[in-house]
Amino acid sequence: MDRRVLVVDDSAFMRKIFTHMIEEMNGFTVVASARDGIQALEKVAQGNIDLITLDVEMPRMNGLETLKQLKESQMIPTIMLSSKSNEDITIEALEAGALDFIEKPQHIRKNWEGFKDELAERMHSIFEQEKVKSVPKQFDQRIKDLTAVKGRMNLVQLDAIAIGASTGGPKALITVIKGLPASLAVPVFIVQHMPEGFTASFATRLDAAAKVPVVEATQAELIEKGKVYLAPGGKHMEIENGRISLTDEEKILGVRPAVNPLFQSAAQTYKKGLLGIVLTGMGQDGAEGTLSIHQNGGTVFSQDQASCVIYGMPKNAVEKGWVDETISLQELPILLNDLLGG
Repeated sequence: MDRRVLVVDDSAFMRKIFTHMIEEMNGFTVVASARDGIQALEKVAQGNIDLITLDVEMPRMNGLETLKQLKESQMIPTIMLSSKSNEDITIEALEAGALDFIEKPQHIRKNWEGFKDELAERMHSIFEQEKVKSVPKQFDQRIKDLTAVKGRMNLVQLDAIAIGASTGGPKALITVIKGLPASLAVPVFIVQHMPEGFTASFATRLDAAAKVPVVEATQAELIEKGKVYLAPGGKHMEIENGRISLTDEEKILGVRPAVNPLFQSAAQTYKKGLLGIVLTGMGQDGAEGTLSIHQNGGTVFSQDQASCVIYGMPKNAVEKGWVDETISLQELPILLNDLLGG
């Protein structure tokens, strides 16, 4: 049975375009459309909606306001359709519960197939996630479990942390970064799959949530302890001679920035002192990078399936056999805070 989609956009032309595009995909059918958030909520109230594509900027009620209203009643899986003029609202929408976003191409007819394939991949990935019930642990049991994890770790001394994330990553990263102590004495490097223009806004939001400085990385920037570096959209980020190296090399596994170059270069730099973390996301990026961390004596954590939005990247890393520990998103900040002396 096809998944039922609600298309929300203030442009009648774009509603027609997206409806036609989704109807060409296997497994989906558009059952309704709406011109703004108010009309979208009315359609949702009628039921029979499995997925929403939601425009960010609309009159009467924009995408973010609509999302917050949806969250109060029922949270239907939602993909934001955004432009570079809506970066701040898009990032806030991801924090508010949107599962993913995709940037609208400037010339959609010229990029029809590429955009359709990307949208279809993201839509399918939402429903491929097998739901796993997670039973909350008592706090003392969680601490006991985390103490056992520490005892199994290879880390003699923690010198750096490298994190990779994709779908669901912005919200997960907020949780992780908020947990870093003000006394952080190591650099933290992050690759979040995100297009150019959006990472500056995301870095600002991370910085506001953190007790330590968070910046969008710049070319040849000197790496400092106690600072968090976010790879800019459209650039691969590597560690080279104590500085940030940004490159325009070809996409890896369809993405740029990719996690693998960060993991590989950080592993060669920090060796046993590196902790690599693979968070929620679709695809295989990061899995090969965990091999480099493993070969250089570092430690790898992956987010557990129950707390992932999409268990793709962590699953692939685990199946490669180079993950040392699987940790829930709720436990990760506690463990990091402990490891970092917070």
